[in-house]
Amino acid sequence: MKFEDFGLDAGLIEGIAATGFETATPIQEQVIPKILAGKDVIASAQTGTGKTAAFLLPIIHRLLQHVNHGQVNALVLVPTRELAIQIAQNLEGFSYFTSVSSIAVYGGNDGMNFTTEKKALSMGADVVIATPGRLIAHLNMGYVKFQGLQFLVLDEADRMLDMGFYDDIMKIISFLPANRQNLLFSATMPERIQTLAKKIMQEPEKVNIALSKPPDKITQQAYIVYESQKLPLVQYLLQNTNHKMVLIFCSRKQSVKQLARELQRAKFRIAEMHSDLEQATREDMLLQFKSGRLPILVATDILSRGIDIDNIDLVLNYDVPHDTEDYIHRIGRTARAESDGMAITFVGEKEHRRFAEIEKMLQNAVPKTPVPAQLGPVPEYQPRHRKHGNRNKYYHRSRKK
Repeated sequence: MKFEDFGLDAGLIEGIAATGFETATPIQEQVIPKILAGKDVIASAQTGTGKTAAFLLPIIHRLLQHVNHGQVNALVLVPTRELAIQIAQNLEGFSYFTSVSSIAVYGGNDGMNFTTEKKALSMGADVVIATPGRLIAHLNMGYVKFQGLQFLVLDEADRMLDMGFYDDIMKIISFLPANRQNLLFSATMPERIQTLAKKIMQEPEKVNIALSKPPDKITQQAYIVYESQKLPLVQYLLQNTNHKMVLIFCSRKQSVKQLARELQRAKFRIAEMHSDLEQATREDMLLQFKSGRLPILVATDILSRGIDIDNIDLVLNYDVPHDTEDYIHRIGRTARAESDGMAITFVGEKEHRRFAEIEKMLQNAVPKTPVPAQLGPVPEYQPRHRKHGNRNKYYHRSRKK
């Protein structure tokens, strides 16, 4: 389906074309008409499905038909500053040939940015993309113009709840007019998301485009190793493979710091990304990685969702993610924009069961690649587990001596 078929504004169509989009994704085909019709929407959609455009395009179109001047007309709440920046950049591209204004509101920047945010929130901006904590800081000062708000979007709602933002979300909603259109996007739909939807939405239309498996164009591999072999194996792969942009995920920021330090000592050009870095530093690191000046980025799961970088050709999981959703989000950073990609996971001796759960979700075994002989012997992969007694706990089956 072409974007022209939705009946969108001519200037918006021009912006869509300029960003390189031609055909709507399945979620866009289902969601855009519902938003244009004024319906509340609750959508289950993971990163990579095109959900950002699915809500931005109809909102921009409707604001071009009617805007409340001097007010905030649309509010998009997101869990992280990186996602706020990403959505703001997408919106800027789509609305380039229109009169729609926007601003990203997030913490971790300087006082000058806070002043700019205050001006936009008090004088009016068509679309505000914000993290909850920063927005509440402005709301507490009493100048935010929400009386004319038409749209509320909760993006990655499940992640916001995971990060403890429920009370912040409800406080923000208490400042909004009751007569508004609500759009909720979430990768998963646990009971708490459904409870939230019941509290804030009016007869929502439901759409489910969640990806259950990664795209086929991602080549997946796993190495079964001892924990002590992970660092030399990373160095071996970086030295002996021809990948231009490599994103390495670690579950803990301390692991990110340690791995980044070791790779820098080995003379690799790398950047690191975690929550302990100042916002300006994080933005600079991400920019250097996107531009290719630093071809390797070591990061926590802060970058596993909502960040679009088209040229990553290898995602390397230094450890096994804690759940299957995180695995999908991590490896989904590669093979974007019609390109192919590779995802490699290191499975340590204590991570066999977690990786087996991922393989169960995939309904397929991930190919196990032999570890280079010079790194020494490796453990046997023992993914099988059994119930113990009547308790719903799992234990590894002991190998016979």
